[in-house]
Amino acid sequence: MTKPIEGFSKLSKEDKINWIAEHYTQDSAKSVAILKQYWNEDEKLQKLHDEFIENTITNFYLPLGIAPNFLINNKLYAIPMAIEESSVVAAASKAAKFWQSRGGFKTTVLGTEKVGQVHFMYHGDTEKLIAFFKLVRPRLINSVAPIVKNMEKRGGGIKSIELRNKTSDLDDYFQLHCTFETLDAMGANFINSCLEGFAHCLKEEAQQYAEFTDSEKDIEIVMSILSNYIPNCVVKAEVSCPVSDLKGHHGISAEDFAKKMVRAVNIAKVEPYRAVTHNKGIMNGIDAVVLATGNDFRAIEAGAHAYASKDGRYTSLTHASMDNGIFKFWIEIPLALGTVGGLTTLHPLVKLALEILQNPTAKELMQIVAVAGLAQNFGAVRSLVTTGIQQGHMKMHLLNILNQLGATEEEKIRLVDYFKKHTASHSAVVVAFEELRNKK
Repeated sequence: MTKPIEGFSKLSKEDKINWIAEHYTQDSAKSVAILKQYWNEDEKLQKLHDEFIENTITNFYLPLGIAPNFLINNKLYAIPMAIEESSVVAAASKAAKFWQSRGGFKTTVLGTEKVGQVHFMYHGDTEKLIAFFKLVRPRLINSVAPIVKNMEKRGGGIKSIELRNKTSDLDDYFQLHCTFETLDAMGANFINSCLEGFAHCLKEEAQQYAEFTDSEKDIEIVMSILSNYIPNCVVKAEVSCPVSDLKGHHGISAEDFAKKMVRAVNIAKVEPYRAVTHNKGIMNGIDAVVLATGNDFRAIEAGAHAYASKDGRYTSLTHASMDNGIFKFWIEIPLALGTVGGLTTLHPLVKLALEILQNPTAKELMQIVAVAGLAQNFGAVRSLVTTGIQQGHMKMHLLNILNQLGATEEEKIRLVDYFKKHTASHSAVVVAFEELRNKK
């Protein structure tokens, strides 16, 4: 039985690897070899990667692909995407090419407001707390002046601080609800530093407030943290064209295709079981670009799904309509992204990805990422209402199956050619592979 280990983080990288391989893998020598195989031969570059997180033992690779031909606000982009799912880059690229000749994607940033909160417990007279907050609010802002100084010089900073009474939800619970403009930074460190400054000042000022009783002075700070729910940091991306321009989809008339697309989106609006998968497809495109540009895809995911529930039920993040002969397809989604700070200035591939995107501002990156999500959703829904999702997906997944089966390069070439004319399911690929092998 493996025993707990003390001081793992203090071990050398070699010792960490040897310990994990010896205690948690069947073939320790093979495991060590695999881990070291993924090290970068440039020691300086490898050290940079080692220091991104704690207890690093190796690098975990994801493919970095390019989806070209994205025409966004009349500017052409090639979008880097880091993802392991086989059909995502292909679907995005196909959608980009389709819309490039139909006016491309149009985008608008609707807001860039970030949110953070100081959560605290107060036992006493609410009216006294309100009066105290009005008095102390300027002091809260002044308490973080050194932190905010540089951000304000660039046009950002604190936008608002308000006291919110949450006692109807939880006894004695109040919060400072704060909003920020962080410009090209995602802003997590900046916001959290401001919030902790507010919390310290709030507690200190309460001790000096003469109107409070002793128990009222004893404000308990529970936590100070940014929120990944940012309903006022939103971007809209859209495409539109005459319905007649939608022809050429597997023998379906342009009008029928448009109707099918609108119906499919409307189903995702009213049926949560469908909406979750529908939105997951959107996030396939969004997460891939977010990851490639060194941003926090977990935060983006959380915020997007919360936004999909903002009206009381979980629903589609995309919308579609067909009015007066015009088909429209659009998305509104919250995206808190940065192009400075964090991995954006450290990770060489992140820096290259941003260069490929022509070094966008945070606002421009919001628009690019939203477009990737919209394109991905258009491609997925188009497949669902025409050929079905599996035909295109399994053809893209074909090489993964052949690699699992240990196919040679010659076998891959022959089987890829074979499945250009045949339906590619996992079982069909296995049968075709075995038949090819048996002929030899």
